[in-house]
Amino acid sequence: MSTPALFLLASVVGLAFTASALFRARRLAALQIPYFFAAWMTGELALHHVAWQAVATLVFVAFGALGAWPGWLGLGLTLVSWAGLVVLQGRSAHSAEVFARALRDGLAHDPDAAARLRELPPQVPFRQIARPFRMRRSGVERVRDIPYGPAGHRNHLDVYRPRERSGPCPTLLQIHGGGWTIGRKDQQALPLMNRLASDGWVCVAANYRLSPRATFPDHLIDVKRALAWIRTEGPRFGADPDFVVVTGGSAGGHLAALLALTTNDARFQPGFEDVDTSVAACVPFYGVYDFLDRNQTRGSASMVPFLERVVMKCSPQGERARWDEASPIAQVHAGAPPFFVIHGTHDALAYVEEARHFVEALRSVSANPVLYAELPGAQHAFDLFHSRRSAHAVDAVACFLGYLHALYARRVAA
Repeated sequence: MSTPALFLLASVVGLAFTASALFRARRLAALQIPYFFAAWMTGELALHHVAWQAVATLVFVAFGALGAWPGWLGLGLTLVSWAGLVVLQGRSAHSAEVFARALRDGLAHDPDAAARLRELPPQVPFRQIARPFRMRRSGVERVRDIPYGPAGHRNHLDVYRPRERSGPCPTLLQIHGGGWTIGRKDQQALPLMNRLASDGWVCVAANYRLSPRATFPDHLIDVKRALAWIRTEGPRFGADPDFVVVTGGSAGGHLAALLALTTNDARFQPGFEDVDTSVAACVPFYGVYDFLDRNQTRGSASMVPFLERVVMKCSPQGERARWDEASPIAQVHAGAPPFFVIHGTHDALAYVEEARHFVEALRSVSANPVLYAELPGAQHAFDLFHSRRSAHAVDAVACFLGYLHALYARRVAA
């Protein structure tokens, strides 16, 4: 193949990556996962894609790519791709205002929240965007593989904490995602946990049993057991057992929401029924909130067959109550803790309409604030590494949790 033709092929590939992030696509069958990965990496790393496409263009031009018409066509497609990448970067910048609006609307009842909103940084340092996978912070230490449950299971957790501590630290429990079948405690929410730990928090990331070996509610029981560990053993690692919040993404968002909505439910606390499993707040990222898809948001892309075969191991017709127990939307109640639900409009794996229905249902009954940030163009797992959108999410969550902890500290001091 000639150099101009190769350049054209590379330009088509680059434009396809850009288009995958610009336009939402669903029901692609076997192409859904490749589409997700292309859209995810391009949408969050738009500037990096500009860089690699620019380098590739210079190399091809140096080797004579513009010596024939396919090369010129490739150059035109590359310029179109760059324009799209600029649009993507602008979308990610808009997330700052989306988060600020969610915080303003959700906390409008308290004038103290306005002062915290003014502290939100308007810009993201370029060095942070340039090094998306650099997670470690100098003031943070990690204690690895602490057992919290039966030996031989996946019941281990990691603790991220400030190296220098004075007194009990507010605590975050992080639940990883992975479709209830894969994933590890050290793979997700690293930007958030390292940021909070550097701000004086203790962050606990827990593994839990996975399907198909595990059957729901095994997953929920394990994350509740991790919360029980924080209550009883967390103080040895600097945690404040009286102020614990929970977060998670995807399947972790589902489990975080369920944990927050099933406080002290003995069905999900076998052997530790008397331990307090309440949380001060819940921050689910791009979660799954309705196993039954009762609002028909997924249509032919329904997750029910997968869940029936792999996670629930029973049919929704035969055991409807169990499927409701596994659906956060069916568990909402007036005593739910404060929620900050975060979801992207272009999520190819957990549809944004499901998040909207969940927020609507929760707001209709909850006595506590329910914040919702819907991020234009954001894909599933957008927060796994540093990007402009991820940084704004971390800042907003830190603001929300800092506000709640300040309220808690004032109550304790009163």
